[in-house]
Amino acid sequence: MHPQLTEFIYALVLFTVMYLSKEWKTEIFTKHGKSATDTGSAEGQVALFTTRIAHLTEHLKKNKHDFSTQLSLQKLVGKRRALLAYLYKKDIARYRAIIKALQLRDIIK
Repeated sequence: MHPQLTEFIYALVLFTVMYLSKEWKTEIFTKHGKSATDTGSAEGQVALFTTRIAHLTEHLKKNKHDFSTQLSLQKLVGKRRALLAYLYKKDIARYRAIIKALQLRDIIK
């Protein structure tokens, strides 16, 4: 087997196993939240939703007729949008920081 293909398969399996694991979430909350144990901060939740949205989007590219996943994706996007709207009203500096860190479009007009 080709070495690059083996590396790719290993990375894919590792990502699939790590998706939604405790270590994976802790890493997200450490990077974007206030601390690793503060799972309720709006920034941490937005970052978690963003990575989950990216994962579900990739799944739907391969499985176009998976309508239950499509509904879950729409709900996640709505939750993220509501959290971003809350951040915008509460503290615009935090909103701008998380938008920049996650490279999201400015949805609040």
